[in-house]
Amino acid sequence: MIKENKKKNLSSVGNALRILNCFSLEKPEQRVTELAIELNIGKSTVSRLLTTLANEGFVRKDKETQKYSLGFKILTLYNTLTTNLEIIKEARPFLEKLFEETSESIQIAELEDLHVIYTDQIKSRHPVHILAHIGRINPIHCTSSGKLLLAYQTKQTINELLSKELVAYTPYTIVQPQILLEELAVIKKEGYCININEFIEGVISISASIKDYKGDVIAAISIVGPTQRINGGKVVSYLNKLLSAAKEISKNLGYAL
Repeated sequence: MIKENKKKNLSSVGNALRILNCFSLEKPEQRVTELAIELNIGKSTVSRLLTTLANEGFVRKDKETQKYSLGFKILTLYNTLTTNLEIIKEARPFLEKLFEETSESIQIAELEDLHVIYTDQIKSRHPVHILAHIGRINPIHCTSSGKLLLAYQTKQTINELLSKELVAYTPYTIVQPQILLEELAVIKKEGYCININEFIEGVISISASIKDYKGDVIAAISIVGPTQRINGGKVVSYLNKLLSAAKEISKNLGYAL
């Protein structure tokens, strides 16, 4: 009986976390029915879990629309996390400097399994649709930060990605494993990645690697913007600024240059 209760509790925790993962910028509000269908869980179970999450402040319910959205407790946890993330603390001044120098979106990304997650960002004053915000998870094989971080992973991790279907987000997305493998080798050698039109047409992203005290690449710093603004000599100029910032951040994290 004890084992059954423990198993049930673990299942409830897992389903509650799955519910929270359903909220995004694209779908900031959810109904009980929608969540039940998406997660293949009974409506009564979803309703019960949402009530529990609401009581703890993780979600909140609009009484008029009967829709749920994330609660402010999530923001509290995020602030706790970012306050204690050394990379963000060390990188933030350089993000601000790059932003002032380029007026483009600047961001920090790290790996989450076989995806990229953005942990800090300053958005351009001249916004462009770049599908990146703090906490967003993006594909690893067609973003500059993703390919940069992937290039420094083990052969096993790279092969795991290449064994999966590589989704073509645009006509320019590299979906041939051998071609991507060859590009990763070049990226690792050069220490940066320039990505044009592969994830979103009309968008260029430039990334440089951030290393820790052991010399391991643990994050990527990127400049992202439209190709109509970032082209020609600007690409080289921005790359040099980015490499300089990445070098200083790595130094502050203990990397011996």
